[in-house]
Amino acid sequence: MSRVLGAALLGVEGVPVEVEVRISSQLPRLDVVGLPEAAVRESGARVRAAIGAIGARFPDRRITVNLAPAELRKAGAGLDLPIAVAILAACGALAEESLEGIALLGELALDARLRPVRGALALVLAARGAGCRRAIVPGPNGAEAALAPGIEVLAAADLAAVVRHLTLGEALPRARAAPAAARSAGPDLRDVRGQERAKRALEIAAAGGHGVLLCGAPGSGKTMLARRVPGLLPSLGLEEALEVVRIHGAAGTRSDGAPLPAERPFRSPHHTASTAGLLGGGSPPRPGEVSLAHRGVLFLDELPEFGRRTLEALRQVLEERRVVIARARGSCAFPAHFQLVAAANPCPCGWRGSGQRDCRCDEGAVARYGARLSGPLLDRIDLHVEVRPVRFADLDRAAAGPGSAAARERVAEAQRLQQRRGAFRNADLPDDAVDAAAAATPDARRLLGRSVERLGLSARAARRVLKVARSIADLAGAARIGPEAMAEAVGFRAGLHPP
Repeated sequence: MSRVLGAALLGVEGVPVEVEVRISSQLPRLDVVGLPEAAVRESGARVRAAIGAIGARFPDRRITVNLAPAELRKAGAGLDLPIAVAILAACGALAEESLEGIALLGELALDARLRPVRGALALVLAARGAGCRRAIVPGPNGAEAALAPGIEVLAAADLAAVVRHLTLGEALPRARAAPAAARSAGPDLRDVRGQERAKRALEIAAAGGHGVLLCGAPGSGKTMLARRVPGLLPSLGLEEALEVVRIHGAAGTRSDGAPLPAERPFRSPHHTASTAGLLGGGSPPRPGEVSLAHRGVLFLDELPEFGRRTLEALRQVLEERRVVIARARGSCAFPAHFQLVAAANPCPCGWRGSGQRDCRCDEGAVARYGARLSGPLLDRIDLHVEVRPVRFADLDRAAAGPGSAAARERVAEAQRLQQRRGAFRNADLPDDAVDAAAAATPDARRLLGRSVERLGLSARAARRVLKVARSIADLAGAARIGPEAMAEAVGFRAGLHPP
């Protein structure tokens, strides 16, 4: 009998798994129990071949492998290494004492090489939470796993190296985290000619974490503007960067040895993306685009072209900042704290009101196109901005004015003001804290009341206007929201009637 600690992924979180092996004097057979998925059930063949490849004898008896906790479904091949080591320990090839306080992670090749696994950082964090002092991971996973604080991470090339370390004390190289990446220049806001109102809206959105809807004719610069939003946001903090690494590692979108990111994620899924592709899902569940955009920007171009069911499912995510995938076999939660930037045309042909070409759409076609975006969804987007085509005379001018770096400094200062008031960005303020944080003057409140009545805004929309006004005041360094900031915030809610 032997016990070895491993870990398995549940969504983007690691869960410690105790691998128990019992060898009994019965007919040769290998049973893996504890709700293993297909990749785990197939580990027996890989483990048998790998043990033979290092010159050890595979037990010619009945072997029962139990993966605890038994009610949790285990997926992936990361349990190959702990199963192999537990079998060797059960037949006496390894001392039980050598396995105390150590976690093992990795997939085995038939020649005993260790292959990388998804979610190494999450798995090592789970092992640390279970009381392990050291973890052995495949070499390619070392840079990611070493980001976990409070646990020593060793990198191994194959099963033989792990066995020599446990039996002979042969040293394994300590995994080193790759240095943090330097922030690249990226697309600059100065490259956008004209569109001063849209650029102002993006700066306000970046300061308070607000969602933005850009509506305009094809070629007016909506996509160009959206791609410059990450450059307005401050660099990722350490905790935020670790969250991003954990999510992308679990999704398999992070390359081995990649440095700790400094830039915020920017995801731009195609409008043909399924609900599972956007929100997450599958078997086993994997994070979708909204989670891959966590702590960054999610850009939905051609918003009305997304499926209605997909867009309606997005409403709850915008409120709760997470996705809960519920299945009969269990549920898991994915973080989804992103900044939404969406773009839409004013009509199916795109030229309505552009002044450049005649619109070919009748009123019925425009109404059907606009009906693809529900009122509750639009209600959750704070800034609505009309992006009009820019004259060639303006396009032909040299780039001028402040760029993304200057705007980023203003945004960072506004966010520092928000941090002094509390732990929330303005867009995330809970309802019971909005009034105290807003600190609007009586004149500003009267202006908001008149605007709500005249525009027919919902209570949610009124709260969101107040939060946008707070971000405008923060950019100006004002302690209270004045009428000017409130009027500008109302203008971004009333200045556009989306399709």
